[in-house]
Amino acid sequence: MTSDPVVIDGGDRSCVRLLLELRGHIADLPAGTVVHLIAGDPAAPIDLPAWCHLTGHAYLGPVGSEPPTYALRVAASPVPTHPTSPWRPR
Repeated sequence: MTSDPVVIDGGDRSCVRLLLELRGHIADLPAGTVVHLIAGDPAAPIDLPAWCHLTGHAYLGPVGSEPPTYALRVAASPVPTHPTSPWRPR
């Protein structure tokens, strides 16, 4: 049985802010949960896969173009990042 993905609307936030908020949203989700992130920032298709690689979450790719939406799968033990910087491991 497959559950529906968790949808997070990041709107037009910059990727840094978006990733900080995403980290908070997915912190309490069970491992294996699929998240669909709506992200209008043009850097999202580059930044989101890189962030997933850094933290251990699985980047699943784009799932929609209007609005731009990307999928990831929550890791069991993600690498923590600095509280104010999603790009620096803690």
